[in-house]
Amino acid sequence: MLRRWFPSLPLTLTIVAFWLVMNDAFNPAHIAFGLFLGLVIPLFATRLDREFARIGKLRGVPMLVVHLLWDILVSNLVVARQVLGSEKRIHPGFVWYPLELDNIHGIAALTSIITLTPGTVTAELSGDRKYLLIHVFNLDDRDALVAGIKERYERPLMEIFP
Repeated sequence: MLRRWFPSLPLTLTIVAFWLVMNDAFNPAHIAFGLFLGLVIPLFATRLDREFARIGKLRGVPMLVVHLLWDILVSNLVVARQVLGSEKRIHPGFVWYPLELDNIHGIAALTSIITLTPGTVTAELSGDRKYLLIHVFNLDDRDALVAGIKERYERPLMEIFP
C-alpha cells in the first residue's frame, strides 16, 4: 500500500529538495507545495515509464568515462580551431546514425554523450528507435563518425544497458 502512494522515495525527496532550492525559500507554503509535487509527480512518472532500466555489466564504465572526457577535451580544441579559422573549411551536416542499442535508457545515455561532445548534437530519435539524427558541426567522414560512436560509446553502453 505504501509503495502505491510512494513509488519512489528518492525521486520524491529529490523533487522536494529541487523545488526548495530553485525557489530559494524555506517557508511553510513552499515546503507544502514541494511535498505536494514530490507526491504527485512520481505517481504520474510511474505511469509514463513502463520500460525499466536493466543494468548489466559495469566494467566498461571507467573506460567509457575516460573516452568521453578525452573526446570532450579534444573536440573543444578542434571546434575552437574551426570557429577561429576559415568558414570555408567547415561543412556542417546531419547523419542518421543506425542504432544497435535498443534499451531506451541506454539510448538516452548515448544521446547525452553525443550532445556533451562539442561539435555534435542529437536532434531526433526515429519512431522505431533504430536511428538517431545527429547534427555535426564539421562532417568530413560520415563512416568514421558512425564507427567512432559505435566503438567508443554504443558498444560499452550495450554492456551496461542490455
